[in-house]
Amino acid sequence: MRLALILGCLALAACGTISRGSRVPAYIVQAGDTLYSIAWRYGMDYRTLASWNDLENPDVILIGQRILLTDPASAERSSRAAMPPAQAAPAEPAPPAERASASSADAGQGAAVPSPQPGRRVAVPGPAVPPRTPAAPEPAAAPRPSPAPGATAASQWQWPTQGPVISEFGSSEAIASGIGIGGQAGQSINAAAAGHVVYAGSGLNRYGQLVIIKHDDTFLSAYGYNDRLLVDQGDDVRQGQKIAEMGFGPERTARLHFEIRRNGVPVNPAQFLSTP
Repeated sequence: MRLALILGCLALAACGTISRGSRVPAYIVQAGDTLYSIAWRYGMDYRTLASWNDLENPDVILIGQRILLTDPASAERSSRAAMPPAQAAPAEPAPPAERASASSADAGQGAAVPSPQPGRRVAVPGPAVPPRTPAAPEPAAAPRPSPAPGATAASQWQWPTQGPVISEFGSSEAIASGIGIGGQAGQSINAAAAGHVVYAGSGLNRYGQLVIIKHDDTFLSAYGYNDRLLVDQGDDVRQGQKIAEMGFGPERTARLHFEIRRNGVPVNPAQFLSTP
């Protein structure tokens, strides 16, 4: 009876682990979302999200789909580590007959070992084998140097519009992950480099009408505060192509919010753009 109770408790503990593992932070896909816009929203690399969610094609997600925002394997390990260790069941006392046999066996320890009966093989311990000396570890491979900024297919960037920089990268005056370029409402916003439009819409708060362009497996660029978008998700664009018209940013100031992200991390566009 007690054994059945213990097994039942262990089964409930296992169910609790699975339940806690299901509470991994996640985002529910809304209409207009893309994996790229979700990654942009949370400052992540879209390839990381694709890996965590077993997405073979990052361009295909469904409304209502649950996108994990952390490594499910790490969350499962953390959940298991938080579980209290299972308590071992106390040993039941042995019946009197068994106790008597055990006492007799203990009393007989240290006595001479009886001779083997004829025809019975006895294992004879062999000589002690010295422990093997572990092989010296191989030297770790030297890390590969990181590529120089912009040393990709998107190495030649051009300014996305004409105007002065009115908010610097990292400035608290606006979105710190990019720069603000001033101008006139309605003026042309152009692709800084050739690429593929992976988002076009207004679903990201603070960005207004936004375009995100994927240039290669490393770089994406974004163009926010637009008044009108001239491209759709899925379009291929060439460098310098007009993709939008300038709108108004904070304090109703005509401006473009421009970002470049490398492997999901915002970088200062000034290091890629020549003096306008």
